Formats: sequence, C-alpha cells, structure tokens
Amino acid sequence: MPDKTKLKNCNILKVRDDYQPVYFEEGSSTGKFKLCDAFEAQWASEDFSFKELRARIEPWLTSLFQSEHLSLLAGSGLTHAVHFLAAEKSAASMNAIPLTIHTDKIVAAAERSAKEAGREEGNLEDQLRVANELLRGLEILRDDQTKTLRSELEKGMQGFAESILKSEAGIVTAGDEKREQAFNKLVTFLMSFASRTGTRDRLNIFTTNYDRLIEAGAELAGLHLLDRFLGNLMPIFRSSRLDLDMHYNPPGIRGEPRYLEGVARFSKLHGSVDWVQVGKDIRRIGLPFGAESTNPYLKAPGLSDVTAHQLMIYPNAAKDRETTDYPYVELFRDLATAVCRPNSTLVTYGYSFGDEHINRIIRDMLTIPSTHLVVIAYDDPLGRIMQIFKEMGRPSQISLMIGPALADLSALTENYLPKAAIDKATFRMSELLKQRFSAEQVAAKPDVNDGDNLNISRFVE
Repeated sequence: MPDKTKLKNCNILKVRDDYQPVYFEEGSSTGKFKLCDAFEAQWASEDFSFKELRARIEPWLTSLFQSEHLSLLAGSGLTHAVHFLAAEKSAASMNAIPLTIHTDKIVAAAERSAKEAGREEGNLEDQLRVANELLRGLEILRDDQTKTLRSELEKGMQGFAESILKSEAGIVTAGDEKREQAFNKLVTFLMSFASRTGTRDRLNIFTTNYDRLIEAGAELAGLHLLDRFLGNLMPIFRSSRLDLDMHYNPPGIRGEPRYLEGVARFSKLHGSVDWVQVGKDIRRIGLPFGAESTNPYLKAPGLSDVTAHQLMIYPNAAKDRETTDYPYVELFRDLATAVCRPNSTLVTYGYSFGDEHINRIIRDMLTIPSTHLVVIAYDDPLGRIMQIFKEMGRPSQISLMIGPALADLSALTENYLPKAAIDKATFRMSELLKQRFSAEQVAAKPDVNDGDNLNISRFVE
C-alpha cells in the first residue's frame, strides 16, 4: 500500500464486485484517469475516461435505486455543491459566538465533545450545545449570570440563523444563468432518487442541514414532500405520523385509487431555520428562501414572545441528549424505521459521518444482510469515511464514490445517476432487444439441434 499522503488527491471507487476500494487520479490527458500506484482493476485500462466509469457505476446505481426501500441522507456537501455552481464559491461558514460567561470552560468542553464525536476540533454547533447546557445549569442555580448568557445566546442563535439564510441568498442572488444551472442540477439529482413507480415504497429523504435547499429543489421539480407538519398557514409538528400518502383515481376506473408518482417522505434531523418553538408546539413559519433575517417573521401574531433562541436549529448531539428530546426523538425514529429493514438501500451525499447518533443507526442497518450503503462524497479530508468503512467490517454491503471525478454534482448527475424519469420505455426496449438477440442467434445457426436451441434460450433469459 502506498503512502497515505500520496492517496489524498486520489478518487476512491468501490462498486459491484469490488471487495476493496480502487484509487485513481487524473491522467496526463484531459478527461482521462489512471490508477494510483499499487492499485489494479480488471475493468480499468491504462488510461480510462468517464465512459468506462459510467459503464461501471450507472447500472449498479440503477439496480440499487430500485430496491424495495430507498433512502437519501444529504449532508452539508449538497448545500456547498449547489452554492458553488451558482455563486462559484462555498456556502457561508458559521463563526463562533462571542460569549463572556465562562468562555474558557465552554471552549474546553466543546473541544472534548468534538473529540468524542471523532472530530479534530470543535465548531459552532459544539459551542452552542455546551452553552445551552450551561444555561440550564445556571437557571437551576438561579445565578445572576443567567440573564447575560441567555441574551448572548439569543444574539448567537440570530447570527447562526442569518449565516444559514446567507447561504440561501447566495444561490438566489446569483446570475440568472448560473442560478438556473445550479437548480437544474439539484432537480436532476433529486428526481434521480424520487423517480420510483407508485408500486414501490416512497423515497425517504433525510438531511442534517438547516437550510431549505431541498424544499426549494422539490418545488421546482414538482416533487411532493410529506413530513410531520400539518396545516397551511402555520403548520404544526405532529407526533402521530399516520403514513399519509397521495393517491389518484385513474380515468374510467372506480374504486381503485393508485399511488401518485413524484412523492417522497422528508425529515430534517437537526431542525430547520424556519422551525420555531411556540409554547409546547413546534411550528413552521413563513420564512422566504434567502431572507435577510428571521426577526421580521418572528413578530407575527402568536409569536410575540418568541426570540431567535426558540429557533429549532439546535446542534447535533455527541452524547445523544438532544436526540431523546422532542421533536428529535420522532425524527430519528423515522430514520431508524426507514433504513433498518430488509431490502433497503441508503445513499449518503455530502455527509461526513461526523454524527455518531446517525452512524449508530447505519451500523444497525448493515446488520441486516440484504441492506446496502452507498457513500458519495466530494472528499474525505479527515479520513473519517474510510475509517468508518473499515470499522463496520461489511465491505460487500458498502459502495464508495469519493472524489471530485465521482461526486462533483455536475459529473454525478451527467454520468452516474439513473435517468430522472418514470417510464417503461427502457424496460420494453430491453425486452425487445433480448427477443431480437435470441432470433438472430437461432438464424445464425440453422442446423443446430433442439438441445442447442434450448441452451440459447437459457442464455438469453
């Protein structure tokens, strides 16, 4: 095995019958690739292109996408990919909150929390989680510093929300051509997963992002998203998910409703920038995509006592504390229910495997032999994905597509993902070609006996 530092710039592919990942990099010619040192693959020539990669990947993904149960887990990589296509730069980053109460202790606790979660250093989410825990402790002690910390956290949550909205605005305010191209790629990406016939189980979409990019893409694609919110003016989060669905009555047929195509179930595991806690309820407010601030929309009737601190964009849980509280327990139950069942395929895109509570569910899923995990990521700078791949110890149930040649949103939608359409033309064409192939084989050997004809028939079938 070559030095790991030499493999950092290599793409990683493992699909179909590959038992070990194959590393490859850009070749000397434009659009050509070559295997990295010490790696070999029967399907790869000395110089290969997107054509060979497509022939290797697309049929495999097409078959997996037709699994009985299909789920998509989208991480921050999807937001960055679409934002880069629209604005030619990464989405807005989240800066640390300037706190004056026990700052050193909060930072130290956030660093410890990050290391326990497998990350090298803490981020804003770790800081917010620790600060919220400290606030609860000060409230219990009725400490004089409670009011100051709560005020600083409200400003911090407001800044956090504005950074999320800034990423949305970066896409909306991009040039018309770039914005249209970015949204077209997003629509193609979503519909490649959602293009399932009504007889199969609905696609399940999960995301750890707080922005509304997936919702915006679904609106443009005409994709109906079913979540736990009910209502129109100010939808309310409901614990009782009754598996609501959408049906229609075919013309001329009575009493036989059929499933409507283009429908998916949707869950935001870490909350959303437009979710607000109002009393004992979680409601979704009418916050426009890419708005400058949440403040004007928190002043609506019925939200007079709500501040930015009530926004449900709480950070990921390293110790699973938030995942046991409402509404996160419901959302993670949906994830476990969707993926931990036979004949299920989970595809992750732009997810860095930094949330242990999600990784645990994926590990449980892979204990079922008929399940499969497809990991698509632009890079793996911390080596966390490959470490998890080795720790899980189930290479036959995991496919990997890591690197810009494989996971770049444009390359992915143009070369590797299945056709984003629901039709039977492709299947009818394959059946017709199979029949013609059988007839041509028989015509080419007119003197063969009945036994030979039987063998040809078996070969074609």
